[in-house]
Amino acid sequence: MNIEFDTLIDNVQSQFRNLNPNEPGQWPLLPKLATWLVTTTVVVVLAWFGVVADEVQALDDEAAQELALKAEYRTKLAQAINLDELRKQKLQVQEYVTQLERQLPGKAEMDALLSDINQAGVGRGLQFELFRPGQVLIRDYYAELPIALRVSGKYHDIGSFASDVANLSRIVTLHNLVITMPGLSQGQSVPSGTGLLAMEATARTYRYLDPAEVEERRQAKAKAAKEAKAAGGGK
Repeated sequence: MNIEFDTLIDNVQSQFRNLNPNEPGQWPLLPKLATWLVTTTVVVVLAWFGVVADEVQALDDEAAQELALKAEYRTKLAQAINLDELRKQKLQVQEYVTQLERQLPGKAEMDALLSDINQAGVGRGLQFELFRPGQVLIRDYYAELPIALRVSGKYHDIGSFASDVANLSRIVTLHNLVITMPGLSQGQSVPSGTGLLAMEATARTYRYLDPAEVEERRQAKAKAAKEAKAAGGGK
């Protein structure tokens, strides 16, 4: 058996000796089969990585998109079923926004609001030592006006003034409140021992932007975005 096995090995090896690469049709059977097997393997591997792998990836992407579309369909179906209720909620939100906007004065009403704040203090017997509107700050949907305040009066009158400001029909908020007891030693005009206090604060009131200001704001943002894009492209 050893002799037959050795003979078989020699026969196989002899078929691979002295092969003429220019005449593959004259090769023995085993080299032809080996060449066919290698060629087929190479073709299959190249086809897999060159064609089949891309198709498999595309199939996976389509399957993922199908799941996303199904989820979107379910969401839209639920919205369609609740369309009437959503419309009612939209109307409620619009009414709520309108109510909030009514609490914001327009540009023409700001003077009247400032007068209301001043009258709220005078009505409580407070003495205004400072009432200075600051620079208007333009936000995305509204404008903010800070007002530096300094008033003096009795403790309960100052508290009532803060309550009156909070209860104005327009939105006014008080920030950075500092209450001190003035005295002659501090160079204040109100002597100590009188029971009077001094309050410093920043009142902030808000107003909605009129259509011209909204358009101006929009154009400014568009211009800034365009300049930023141009600067980024230049780099």
